[in-house]
Amino acid sequence: MPQSTPYVHRRPFALAVLFGALLLSLLVVPPAAADDGPGTPAGWTTRPAGGGSAGEDARPYVYLEGTPGTVLQDRLSVTNPARTPLTVRLRGDGPAGPWFRFAADTVTVPARTRADVPFALAVPRDAVPGGVAGEILTVGGGEERRVPVRVRVGGPSLAALTVEDVEVSGRTIRYALVNRGNAPLRPRLSVRAEGAFGTLLDRQARPLPLELAPGRRVELTEPWPDAPALDSVTVRLRVTAEGGARDEAAASAAYVPPAPVTGAGLLALAFLAVLGARAYRRGRWRTGTSAAAATAPAPGPDKQPAEEERHLETAGAES
Repeated sequence: MPQSTPYVHRRPFALAVLFGALLLSLLVVPPAAADDGPGTPAGWTTRPAGGGSAGEDARPYVYLEGTPGTVLQDRLSVTNPARTPLTVRLRGDGPAGPWFRFAADTVTVPARTRADVPFALAVPRDAVPGGVAGEILTVGGGEERRVPVRVRVGGPSLAALTVEDVEVSGRTIRYALVNRGNAPLRPRLSVRAEGAFGTLLDRQARPLPLELAPGRRVELTEPWPDAPALDSVTVRLRVTAEGGARDEAAASAAYVPPAPVTGAGLLALAFLAVLGARAYRRGRWRTGTSAAAATAPAPGPDKQPAEEERHLETAGAES
């Protein structure tokens, strides 16, 4: 009677096959985190095109150089490592943002693909020479990436600086600086104040802690903690900068004690008024004397002055 192989001997073999297949599937199928599924692709990057996608050959920013009225071109690389397509929107940002031009504002990058997107930068005809910064902003799936862009506009450099709206108020001097040229400036300021009795303030030129961009206007203050209590002053500000830029402006102010004026204050005011009146009269007297001397006729050679004749007559009477 033939003996059949018991079923129990086949079961361990079948279990081993199933276990091996399960282990093989775990090794072949990538982890769930590596599959973005139907949602938004993750891990995408944006950088200047050219060189390697990463490493030392990658450009840290886009650099463009041209004169006003020219159109500059470059490319932007968008890398999509995910299994689903990536759609991004592009636009310019920063001071040079309005200068950017894109063939399409929206670009779709296929899965596991790097796409080079061309763009242009139109330098306005009225752009001032110098450096201008900007950025290319790419937005996709609720995330954004920024690529710095530096633009160098060629042309002659002009340094021009003005100081305006000088005002003296109490212990503070207010003024405004305006960059009228096309080059960034680091201004230096000197302050001088003259009163009725001499110099009250004399601050030598010192650099201000700011860089004034072309066309920029800033309003600043200069403290004057030891301003006089009673005087008539003229404050003069002088500013200079590299490239030969310079300007100056002045303002006057009267310092009077607050009301009610005390007896000492009245005496001081009267003293200042007397000094001013005397100076005015002295100036007029000198002017009148000089004019009279210039217009009076000179005595003739045989004519003696009247005063000398009177002295002679008096001398004859006494003798």
